Amino acid sequence: MKKTYIWTINGRRVLTNLIIAIMLIAVSCVAMYGINFVTSSKMVYGVYYSGNENSKKVSLMINVYWGTEFLDDMLQILEENDVKTTFFVGGTWAVKESDMLEKIYKAGHEIGNHGYYHKEQGKLTADKNYEEIVNTHKLVKQILGIDMNLFAPPSGSYNKKTVEMANELGYKTIMWTEGRDTIDWRDKDSEVIYSRAIKNCKGGDFVLMHPTEATKNALDRIIKTLKQQGFELCTVSENLQ
Repeated sequence: MKKTYIWTINGRRVLTNLIIAIMLIAVSCVAMYGINFVTSSKMVYGVYYSGNENSKKVSLMINVYWGTEFLDDMLQILEENDVKTTFFVGGTWAVKESDMLEKIYKAGHEIGNHGYYHKEQGKLTADKNYEEIVNTHKLVKQILGIDMNLFAPPSGSYNKKTVEMANELGYKTIMWTEGRDTIDWRDKDSEVIYSRAIKNCKGGDFVLMHPTEATKNALDRIIKTLKQQGFELCTVSENLQ
């Protein structure tokens, strides 16, 4: 009986120490990467890959560095379908196309940060990551008077410093959901883009697209199909809620 009692005490000590160790690791992850353990959205090392997976919300992320000639038609399609979404804009584009930026914002769409020079953030130092984000932030605030809080790294390239600098500036780092990149900048086929946007779509998904002619031609059908499947199309911020 004595040996069994001692073993039980030792076993409890081991279990207690294990639990403490797990808690310390969790706290360290939160401190280092800004991770929280909300199970309704997919976030890895402080980077969001989806919104609320327990919802029927889907977001169309439109990254803009070029393609201004297609934006009027895309805005019209969004308006006709009563859809608001998130446009992630580049600094060099915003300088040249401030009127279009204002038009997008006045139409009720959310504006996100897409870096200034479309550089691969994952290859940049902390200072350069900071510059790419903060310079775009200042520019958009000067034009629209708003403080953006969502950052989509160009080409999906980021490193630890990218996330740290974004956090420091009050930003959430946003990526597209796996399988939801339409790759419309390369594949100029409306049917392919349509299929990539809607196939096996699920709640919380972030669908990545750009202002291209093929995307413009597929957009109305994408929206209508997702709505028919019971999804609510909304901004990235609304999806994260």
